[in-house]
Amino acid sequence: MKNPENLLLVADSERDANMLYAVGMFVPDPFIYLRLRGREIIVMSDLEIDRARVQAAHCRVMSLTQRQQRLRRVGVAAPGFAHVIHDLLREQRVRQVWVPHDFPHGLAVELEQRRVRVRVAPAGVFPEREYKSETEVKKIRAALAMAETGMAAAVAVLRQTRIGPKRQLRHQGRPLTAERLRAVIDTAITQVGGLASHTIVAGGLQACDPHEKGHGPLRAHEPIILDIFPRAQQTGYFGDLTRTVVRGRATEAARRLYATVLRSQELAFAKIRAGVPARDAHLAVQEFFQREGYRTGKRNGRMQGFFHGTGHGLGLEIHEPPRLNATSPAILRPGHVVTVEPGLYYPGIGGVRLEDVAWVRAQTVRNLTRFEKVFEL
Repeated sequence: MKNPENLLLVADSERDANMLYAVGMFVPDPFIYLRLRGREIIVMSDLEIDRARVQAAHCRVMSLTQRQQRLRRVGVAAPGFAHVIHDLLREQRVRQVWVPHDFPHGLAVELEQRRVRVRVAPAGVFPEREYKSETEVKKIRAALAMAETGMAAAVAVLRQTRIGPKRQLRHQGRPLTAERLRAVIDTAITQVGGLASHTIVAGGLQACDPHEKGHGPLRAHEPIILDIFPRAQQTGYFGDLTRTVVRGRATEAARRLYATVLRSQELAFAKIRAGVPARDAHLAVQEFFQREGYRTGKRNGRMQGFFHGTGHGLGLEIHEPPRLNATSPAILRPGHVVTVEPGLYYPGIGGVRLEDVAWVRAQTVRNLTRFEKVFEL
């Protein structure tokens, strides 16, 4: 898919994945990026300009201060980004720019007032981001290894716990809570160069809400979902990993739930191939759950069964195209990196979710995840 010509971004690269992809360096405050006739330009503050010349050497780096001083000399009292952008475009004789869908509306209005036509790129400003190079896959794998480090730390703590009265898990003489175990995970990830955020440690009924972070004491003999998705601090790429474990002895119903989810993930992986609709993996999981008697729907006012997608793209954002769900229009292509995370959730039994990461190649699919799957600890 062709990149749009005459591209404009205004954002920080700490939070905006497109800007990070464009410049390859972290900048906490918004700045200007232009790609005009194939040449890349960034306009930086004095705080960042020297670093940018080293870390974004593929771009022509301009001083925001100097551009503003130039505008003041010609009568602009308080030159802002709109003035600077308009001035640069006028120099290059460009009257139209393409922007991402989340471009600042107020800035777009200011540019339109200066007779710059602002158009939203319908296929995104960097459509190639969807297809990861081998270098990018290595970065994702490194972030995934950080998630595995956090998972290993959590499993080690759970193995060390003692089971007290009323199924209470105790570690180092104190009740083990979701908050304490999350801190263990996040600390382990920080120590290997990752940044963990909103790590999920959810047991019992809490595990039946897929995005519940988890809180309070953890209990023996019931499933605990551990969902870890750190960002590598050096590269900005994400890893994503989920395991479900029980400290002690699971019920027979929980064991069957786990075995069913594990089998469904294997079926999903078998459907993931280049040239195959992304939705096929999800439909295979849905159909398998139905055949096994696990129905999805609302009961007693809350959802149960399988009520989320099977996976999503992974890269500079935790959720990227393509989606693996029933309505996905995507066709899987070489370079797609997607999570495979089926789950089943039933109050009274618990929640089970397993997540690995698949790399689609021309002839094969590779599981990038190495962490073992063990249910009972």
